Amino acid sequence: MESGTARPLRLVIVDDHQIVLDGLKAMLLPYADQVEIVGEASRPDEAIRIVAEQQPDAVLLDVRLQNSSGLDLCADLLEQDPGCRIVFLTVYDNEQYLYQALRLGAAAYLLKRIEGSELVAYLTRVYEGETLVDPALASRVALSAARVQSGEFWPGAQLGLSQRESEVLALMVAGLSNRAIATKLFVSEETVKTHSRGIYRKLEVSDRAGAVAAALREGVFQ
Repeated sequence: MESGTARPLRLVIVDDHQIVLDGLKAMLLPYADQVEIVGEASRPDEAIRIVAEQQPDAVLLDVRLQNSSGLDLCADLLEQDPGCRIVFLTVYDNEQYLYQALRLGAAAYLLKRIEGSELVAYLTRVYEGETLVDPALASRVALSAARVQSGEFWPGAQLGLSQRESEVLALMVAGLSNRAIATKLFVSEETVKTHSRGIYRKLEVSDRAGAVAAALREGVFQ
């Protein structure tokens, strides 16, 4: 590798589409002296087993996997091996996913529009200890951080919630019914239901209990 290491970076790739796995292997093939693919998986259980067996330097995975979450897999892999470097490679240029990935301890969040040479360069930097964000997202993250620092953002903004959705979620956490929330915010009960549906969709939950649990887990109102 360019950093002068004696051996190539050992990589496991995880994706639920075989065409993506094949594409990544083909993309990295010309750089075999820098990156060695030591395993591939399409399911979380496979990934956990292969990573345990191979002890790779890094794992490349997507945010979403079929019937499961790459974010959950990231947490499981880092619990199993805290020294493993998790690199997300995804089509989702979503700040919510990015923040969640970084909170979990991911080493990088990259977008799939990347070229082979760029991916190898990023993997090399990750291997050397850097934490990286795709340049297409970096400016948005910096702007978000500036707004948070100046108090322009509201609780829940980092999860993609609007200010009113954050207000509704705060009252859900406080235990208020839809009718009580409507009275508190001077809106109709139907409007509260509309905001609730938006909250569920953005937090990827199906009901009020899931939304409250997500808010508490993410520390939205601390």
